Amino acid sequence: MKTIFRGKDFITLESWTKEEIDTLLDVSYELKKDFAMDRPTHYLPNKTVFLMFFEQSTRTRNSMEAGITQLGGHGHFLDTSTMQVSHGEVAKDTAVILSRMGHAIACRHCIWEVGNKYLNEMARWSHVPIINMQDDLYHPLQGIADLMTIQEKRGRNTKNIKVSVIWAYATTHKKPVSVPVTQALLFPRYGMDVTLAYPEGYELPDWVIEKARENALENGGSLRITHDQEEAYRDADVVFPKNWGSWFKNPSTEVVDDTLEANRQWKCTEERMNLTARDSLYMHALPADRKNEVVDSVIDGPHSVIYDEAENRLHTAKAVMALTMGGR
Repeated sequence: MKTIFRGKDFITLESWTKEEIDTLLDVSYELKKDFAMDRPTHYLPNKTVFLMFFEQSTRTRNSMEAGITQLGGHGHFLDTSTMQVSHGEVAKDTAVILSRMGHAIACRHCIWEVGNKYLNEMARWSHVPIINMQDDLYHPLQGIADLMTIQEKRGRNTKNIKVSVIWAYATTHKKPVSVPVTQALLFPRYGMDVTLAYPEGYELPDWVIEKARENALENGGSLRITHDQEEAYRDADVVFPKNWGSWFKNPSTEVVDDTLEANRQWKCTEERMNLTARDSLYMHALPADRKNEVVDSVIDGPHSVIYDEAENRLHTAKAVMALTMGGR
């Protein structure tokens, strides 16, 4: 078991070894047990984490705020529109100053071709760990909670579990690719057989696919791509039908365009869930665009584990903070 984590950045799970991720999961399970037993977990007394949000948040903000409180510390919510960032202060200056005042900086910055670069620039100058609360490329907090949920439901040996990450139609906003990118890279590392399904125009970049296939080869998993959503649902053990934007093909911020409207039929329905394995799991990072991405009878139905998945955001966030802000 890896035991030295203090000061380690959490920007992408690709920079964490499997041993480190396994330790993170071990700690998450222990913290979840403590939460259920109402046992105090004051591992970070008087520690401060700054929570910088360039975008809206429900699960991420509250899992981090509640999590640091339950660890005995304090989270400072920072709406970047009220910070000097909005007047042009650069990442270096923000990182240096905040890292002198607290013990970690967490940031959500999903602007295309800006967010991940901003987090890495902060990491270059910060004296404390940088925690990625979602950027334009990665969402490691969501990815680790997804993995924990699959393990809880199917056992920690996830080899050859069939997982399908499926694009779905939505009109709420042009969503980042960070969730499917994180899943495509992470799940093959745990021996899963991953199917990535999407209509043409919603491709992930070649470097993601190449790295995902390397991860699969090294760990006994697999990755395949299809443009047939029924094929992706067929015999799947876990499905993640979720929208993402066509950022790699079309960097425009326009939400609804001809490509999107041409694929309204990409929706998770009962008929498609009937193609999956008998005890399959329906999962979603939330918020879901109900009626468009998924019908109510599925997201509220017997296959759905979305609320367990959302709760695990708390336990995994606590584990990330406990390890990177504390420890040796």
